[in-house]
Amino acid sequence: MYRLLSANRAAAVQKALRVPPTAHPTTTTATTTTVCCGCGIAPSNFVHYQQYYQMLYRQMPAGAITAKTTTTTTRTQTTTPTQTDAVAQAKKKRLRKPRYAKYVELLEVTEQAISERRSRVKRLKSKKLADFIHKAQQQILERRAREDRKDKKTKCVLDLAQRQPVEYQKIDMEALDGSILESGVYDDRPMLFFGKDEYTKQVIANPEEVQNILKSFQNFRDIIESMENDQHEADFGLSTTKVHPEEHEMLDPFEAIEPYISPLDKSKRSVTTVAVPNASAVTTKSKKRFKSKVHVNEEQERLAKQRALHINLNTYLNVCVSANMLNRALSTIIAYRGKVRKSSLPHMSEGLITIDLYNILLHGYAGKGSFDRAQEVFKLIEEDGLSFNEQTYAAIFECLGRLEPDEENHQYISEYVSKAEKEGFSLNQIMDRSKFVADQRDIALDAIRRLRPDFKPVYVPPQLGYDNELLDHLNEHVIPVGAKKEPGKADYAIMNSKRGYTAAQLEQLAREQLKIELDGSITIKSIEKSKEFANSEKCRELLKELEDTWRKQISAAIVRDLNTLRAQVRFKPHGFMNYYTYLKTLDASHFADILIKELYKLAEGSETFSPTVGQLYKELGQKVQQRYQIEQKKHNGTLEKIGEIYSSYCELWGSGMSQDNTRQAWQRLVYEQRESGPSMDLLEVPWPSNVLTGVGRFLYNILMRDIKIDAHIMRQKSKSKAAAQPQNLLPAFYTLFRNQGRFVKEEVKPHPVLSRLFRASRQQTLTFDSNLVPMLCPPQPWSTPHNGGYLLNKTELIRLPHQAIQQWDRIMASNPQHLYPALDSLNQLASVPWRVNTQLLDVIIKVFQNGGDVKLDVPQPPSSLPPLPTLPAKDAEGNATSSEDRAKQFRDKLGHRRKQAEMYSLWCDALYRLSLAQHYRDKVFWLPHNMDFRGRVYPVPPHLNHLGSDLARSMLIFDQAQPLGVDGLSWLKLHCINLTGLKKRDSVRERLLYAEEIMPDILDSADNPLTGRMWWSKSDEPWQTLACCMEIANVHRCPDPAAYLSRFPIHQDGSCNGLQHYAALGRDEAGARSVNLAPSAIPQDVYSAVAALVEKSRKADAQNGLHVAEALAGFVRRKVIKQTVMTTVYGVTRYGARLQIARQLKDIDDFPKDWVWPASTYLTTKTFESLREMFTSTREIQDWFTECARLISGVCSQNVEWVTPLGLPVVQPYNRQEMKHSPRSGFKVSANMPMDLYERPNILKQKNAFPPNFIHSLDSSHMMLTSLHCERQGITFVSVHDCFWTHANTVPELNRMCREQFVALHSQPILEQLSEFMRHTYSFKDSDFINDGSVEDLSKRQLNRILKQMPQKGDFDLRNVLDSVYFFS
Repeated sequence: MYRLLSANRAAAVQKALRVPPTAHPTTTTATTTTVCCGCGIAPSNFVHYQQYYQMLYRQMPAGAITAKTTTTTTRTQTTTPTQTDAVAQAKKKRLRKPRYAKYVELLEVTEQAISERRSRVKRLKSKKLADFIHKAQQQILERRAREDRKDKKTKCVLDLAQRQPVEYQKIDMEALDGSILESGVYDDRPMLFFGKDEYTKQVIANPEEVQNILKSFQNFRDIIESMENDQHEADFGLSTTKVHPEEHEMLDPFEAIEPYISPLDKSKRSVTTVAVPNASAVTTKSKKRFKSKVHVNEEQERLAKQRALHINLNTYLNVCVSANMLNRALSTIIAYRGKVRKSSLPHMSEGLITIDLYNILLHGYAGKGSFDRAQEVFKLIEEDGLSFNEQTYAAIFECLGRLEPDEENHQYISEYVSKAEKEGFSLNQIMDRSKFVADQRDIALDAIRRLRPDFKPVYVPPQLGYDNELLDHLNEHVIPVGAKKEPGKADYAIMNSKRGYTAAQLEQLAREQLKIELDGSITIKSIEKSKEFANSEKCRELLKELEDTWRKQISAAIVRDLNTLRAQVRFKPHGFMNYYTYLKTLDASHFADILIKELYKLAEGSETFSPTVGQLYKELGQKVQQRYQIEQKKHNGTLEKIGEIYSSYCELWGSGMSQDNTRQAWQRLVYEQRESGPSMDLLEVPWPSNVLTGVGRFLYNILMRDIKIDAHIMRQKSKSKAAAQPQNLLPAFYTLFRNQGRFVKEEVKPHPVLSRLFRASRQQTLTFDSNLVPMLCPPQPWSTPHNGGYLLNKTELIRLPHQAIQQWDRIMASNPQHLYPALDSLNQLASVPWRVNTQLLDVIIKVFQNGGDVKLDVPQPPSSLPPLPTLPAKDAEGNATSSEDRAKQFRDKLGHRRKQAEMYSLWCDALYRLSLAQHYRDKVFWLPHNMDFRGRVYPVPPHLNHLGSDLARSMLIFDQAQPLGVDGLSWLKLHCINLTGLKKRDSVRERLLYAEEIMPDILDSADNPLTGRMWWSKSDEPWQTLACCMEIANVHRCPDPAAYLSRFPIHQDGSCNGLQHYAALGRDEAGARSVNLAPSAIPQDVYSAVAALVEKSRKADAQNGLHVAEALAGFVRRKVIKQTVMTTVYGVTRYGARLQIARQLKDIDDFPKDWVWPASTYLTTKTFESLREMFTSTREIQDWFTECARLISGVCSQNVEWVTPLGLPVVQPYNRQEMKHSPRSGFKVSANMPMDLYERPNILKQKNAFPPNFIHSLDSSHMMLTSLHCERQGITFVSVHDCFWTHANTVPELNRMCREQFVALHSQPILEQLSEFMRHTYSFKDSDFINDGSVEDLSKRQLNRILKQMPQKGDFDLRNVLDSVYFFS
């Protein structure tokens, strides 16, 4: 039995079967030859239904039986089976395993149905199951015996039938039940092929038998279609090609041959759905038992798939419109809305097709002025029960505005204006709330003014102030949009930290920055000092020639593979998304640029590390997306609009006459220029991860298959020999499999010849993407969660994994004013101008180029690692090397290779950082910032910034110079001593006295950093200490130190900041004193205090004869337990703490190595006990956090979320994920993608991470409060998490505001607000309890109880922090 054949292949199938062409049943006479059932619609694909129709596949004798209601035709089968075929079939029949096959079939435990049938089989009692199997086997044996006897009698007849033409009978199914035949998804009617006269007579005599077969057919088809295969629903109202002549030239060739889908074509018969009554037990589909490691229930799984499909549709339609493939966009919408309608749960799929998807398509038609097609879309919207919104009317007016202003046009405009106003949308609302690109706003306005010439849209001004109790007092400086400034009351202090640049300078810097971003990358000179090979110049020429060849090959391969892809998707149903559309958004030259850059990156890569294939897919896909976004901004007017607004922004910076922060100033400028041009708050639609992978795979295949290199290219040959010898072209890249932890990953490696060519050519440059380097002008301020950072490059506000969408949902749903504190803090940090400390940079580069220095933390090249000694084949006595020695040598080799890879990674990091610093040495630059999901902030450029190691922090200074003032030199000296770590337990006065004592060493360090006494090299932070020594020397030699203009940043560091927040939350008196929340004459050192408690306990154990305590005598030091104490508030486990302590004990030369592990276990236990004893309130709060998170994630199966005191929504993105391999082929876009909103949480990660993450969100809130108050006072402020930087003359003001904001933050009822939020979000209602005493019921009650049980607080007075000198110091 075959399913239907597709329309465009019917003729080919008829030819293959040697059948005359068919006629439609309406014109068929008694003598017309037909092979189909008369439906008039061509079948689609051959499908073999062997499981259900095995009994029907018998060879038919020559004599045909005709039913009373059928038209009889005889067809000669020209391709008759031979005797050989018959013998082969008989042999195949004997080789069957009928018992096993029949048993499986009877139990219905097929590969597809095994999950849903397993529970059924389990429920059978063992005796009943045995009886059932025995009975089934007996029936099979009896049936086989009967068939064998029958076969012997008819053997002669069968042999004759195999030599004669075969006749086929056509049964008119209309005579049976036409509604059943049309009840499937397809408008088709199956053909039934019968064999054996007796069976045919029996079927025709009993029409119910045919109906049973048809029911089985429908059920089996449902099973097939429920599987994830590539069968797509065809025919969503396809009509003849309808392309307007004027559009034909603009269309893509692929689009031009694509049929236009008329959603209003009703020529096809409607599908009548009929329920099959009393289906037999064999064909009835049982309800699946839901099993998933990822999703909580079937509803969540369905919602996840629908959300993923909606995201993919949104992206795909946008790309279709931008690629001028409107017909494909329309066909995709129609296909998926058809699937929703035919869904078994249509009410559950209502959220898939939304008005936003139709608006994308409407704007595409509006851009062409195709109002007739837009009207067809309106009817689809009406059929789907959707309502127009402001964006819909904006598209309508744009479309009408592009048409000639005749009477009909005027009537349409009037009609839709009236309709909009009747639905509650005023014209002002439509223009204000809609998003426009290019000239859409001006065209829509022109259409409206045809009806109302005096119409001038009134735009709602942005809210500039805060809506937060901690920041409301800053609103007094904000002047509402449109209000006039009161003369004499202007306060421009906020611009103090931004002064020093004219508008012309800033505009020139902005032009340079735009050029870099438009190019997509920047190439700089490398500082690597390496020997030149004799043939380096020749190798560079070869490489240049190769690049030109590769570029041509890539361009040709792009065209070739795109044509292949187009041919693959051309005649496929239009109801699916494909990668061809995404790939048509860019030119071949763009793809060539991307691949050439990636090729260089791979070829220059490490010998010990290479990207995996999956990483390369994603990276290439992201490069394509970034280039697409830039090209879109160039074409839709965003680039030009940004230039206009940024020019005004530069004038504001240059004048310094503003009371606004950067966000407020940007919002005002955007509002002033809303009259025309594109919207500035456009939401960039990122491509889903599955699309990035598919697009990247397309380019990867070209990289691997088309990039070739001559294996003999490095051989030195004369020109005559080179011309005579043929090239031996080999792929330039290959893959290998390598263990990465528990997994084996496929990695991409360059061919050894290519690697040798790159090494010999000694590349003198490094290339970086434009979004990985600092900016040459002030960054665009964050005014919305989607716009900020680089001028054109997309900058992510929050660093989140691609599957984490729940936090974005919370951010999008929150009040924009609640996000202003976080956005403004990022803007303040990004507005600080930087420069490179060139005096120090020269010293670092000298050390680096001379081979590095381990003690100074300057990485050494891997070539400096001494080689391993070779193991002799035989020892001195002539014996062969033992297996133990060989095993040790193998372990040593692995360790050597690992060390080499680590050294190379560190060396490359330093090379990139120092080369960039050298490139920017005489330039001012800015660092755009973003944050992680907890609110902790980071600079976006990864290589050159003020975060990271001592070396990284030492190289940057402020660009703006400020006079030191009276106490500035003292702050510089104090900072220098703090960096050494020598006087941590001494007072400020003693530290300053010590600085005076060692002033000769400080000056010697500055004057002779590498040839003097090198006092600075013994510091905890040597490079920062040296930089401070140089600054002190400059000031020391200045005639007026107070007037010295200093750019040097002074640090104020929190004293174990995590414990400070815990102590403040619990008002823990003892804990607060140990972390300097209370005033004291000397700084309290919590690490020393914990070490003292541990030592006291150790002595007691040693007196009791505990050997491990005796072994630790004299080794319980501050440094040994410091890291464990520091990280215990951030959720370190006992296992992690044990590793930390073991690492410290190993570094102590005198400590016996045999005692490392037992001693680390002992010290871990004692350290945790001492911390619990010292910080009782801290441990209670931490335990409460952990228990809340465990119950929320375990009982509610939800991610833990909260809102920071500054209003930032936080969601922990830890979920269970299935490991899925990236597909290696296929052109269809898979709509499946992981999303944390619908997946089971990872309970272990959720509960362990909640305490540290909540504390991190508090320390980021404290930093942001300090940042915003410093900016308002005009103080330069920079943060490295809990370490605050400023100029020497503003340190006292920074200290005052830092303490005030800490007190203000913890004066809020933080724990109470958290408890209330969690009760509101996660608590169960009384109606949710079953009261049956079950574990589930008890767990729900425990959750409700725990969320209310807040830890008890102490009586520490927070105002003491205001007077604590060592709180931050």
